[in-house]
Amino acid sequence: MKILILFIVIQVIHFAGTWKLYRLAGRKAWEAAIPVYNAYVLTKIIRRPWWWVILLFIPVINLLMFPAFWVETVRSFGKEKTSDVILAVVSLGFYIMVLNYNKDTVYLKERQLKPHTKAGEWVTSIVFAVIAATIVHNYIMRPYTIPTPSLEKSLLVGDYLFVSKFHYGARVPMTLLSLPMVHDTMPFPTKFKSYSTALELPYMRLPGLQKIKRNEIVVFNWPADTVRFFRDRSGIHVDKPVDKRSNYVKRCVGIPGDDLEIKDAHIYINGKPTQMPDRTEIQRFYTVKFKEYPSLSYLRKIGLTKEFKFRFYQTDMPTFTQLMTNPAFGRIIKQKIPRDSLMEFESYYTFKPNEVKRLKLKPLNKVTMNLTDKLVEELKNNKGVASVELQSTPKGTYNPAIFPHSPDYPWSTENYGPIHIPAKGETVALNMKNLPLYKRIIDVYENNDLEVKGDQILINGKPADSYTFKQDYYWMMGDNRNNSEDARFWGFVPFDHVVGKPVFIWWSVEQSDKPLMKRIRWDRVFTTVHGEGKRVSYLIPFVILVILWQVVSFVIKRRKSAS
Repeated sequence: MKILILFIVIQVIHFAGTWKLYRLAGRKAWEAAIPVYNAYVLTKIIRRPWWWVILLFIPVINLLMFPAFWVETVRSFGKEKTSDVILAVVSLGFYIMVLNYNKDTVYLKERQLKPHTKAGEWVTSIVFAVIAATIVHNYIMRPYTIPTPSLEKSLLVGDYLFVSKFHYGARVPMTLLSLPMVHDTMPFPTKFKSYSTALELPYMRLPGLQKIKRNEIVVFNWPADTVRFFRDRSGIHVDKPVDKRSNYVKRCVGIPGDDLEIKDAHIYINGKPTQMPDRTEIQRFYTVKFKEYPSLSYLRKIGLTKEFKFRFYQTDMPTFTQLMTNPAFGRIIKQKIPRDSLMEFESYYTFKPNEVKRLKLKPLNKVTMNLTDKLVEELKNNKGVASVELQSTPKGTYNPAIFPHSPDYPWSTENYGPIHIPAKGETVALNMKNLPLYKRIIDVYENNDLEVKGDQILINGKPADSYTFKQDYYWMMGDNRNNSEDARFWGFVPFDHVVGKPVFIWWSVEQSDKPLMKRIRWDRVFTTVHGEGKRVSYLIPFVILVILWQVVSFVIKRRKSAS
């Protein structure tokens, strides 16, 4: 309703402020009153292409096009000074109304379209470059960086991706008043919001090429995201609009209509073990017992990084007390530990291999490792390894951090479900038992007024014993199963939160505390995200094509100049 009222107000103001100008330009006054058509006529008056009208109706882009129309209008009626251009923009176009009622205003039919100054040319070029980039960013493809290890080793921290908006259908921006090509905060160290919720569009999405497939990697807005703005984290807890919530990237392990269950950290879909894509590398925590601790060179050889960490175990109190007196471990003194010398306990500090060597600590015979299935098999076949056991919380263990955060569902990250993933149009019986599973869907994602009075469930004030879902939902999880904040903690992802599909890794660097020491992962640069078999880099073919293009362009240019 706000959008409709604003549209009507804009049309009334436009007619009141331009009808005389239309007549001066040889058009009819009534043409200024017809919505959309008046914008088309105005492009003829200011001698600009008709497709500018389309840009006026693209959210966020129109924030840049309105000033462009204002500036071109005042220039078309003889006001070409820098001060006139500034007045047109600062007055939000109302300066045009002054010209409309000024008797001395004249129409320049044959005006020069090119700006009179270099500064004007630069501003025009920058504005339309931003418009083009924003269209690509919002509706075609956008860059994205992998910030966390939740998808290791399928996608790595430091991978730079191109995310397709058109595969699943580009979502029309819902927050109209927003800085172009910026997400939720200003691109400065201020933590100020980059948008206003004064004007919001309802959820709309362009037609897509495909539906989300099971086990595809997907970028989406985090459903549970709220944030405190400003650097000191003070102030009110802010609920973000859907399209301004934090961007997450996970694997869609469950699609609408699936029944999902996790047994000992392995996913089952509709009662069967899920089949992961060829390039997927799932990691889980294992307890590895060694007969003889392997060398660091062996650990690196089998794919564990040089920064491999492990935990230091201690079983007798006198040895631990002696360790505490070592100045290098002064920080351990602050650690709260059991004071029973007969109790085996774990120090919660991790040590890098170089620290172990420097301090002459004896390696452990039992450590926790985050391993892929391939590495598990490698270690099991090693003669120096006594056992490799998956770490798993026993079934029936209640973890309050786990969705749906109810004692009626004693689930953990390793033993979860079964849970049904809702599909659009599907109807589910509703009762007090399963309400925790669907409460957020009904109340938040689908905007109903949900109440519980005694044992009765009320939806929009009416008793309800069933509910029909309005959109599809998905189950998103990280491949790094023990280092991933995913659907197990906050539940279903609605389709209106889906951003796009990662399709291409265009850059990849290892993380380092020293920016100049970051190593480029050349084998991952210019590779596809999805696909079968070993990753293949297309960097060299791309470079060759660019060189050939430059050569051909040079030859064509020389021939034209010669003729």
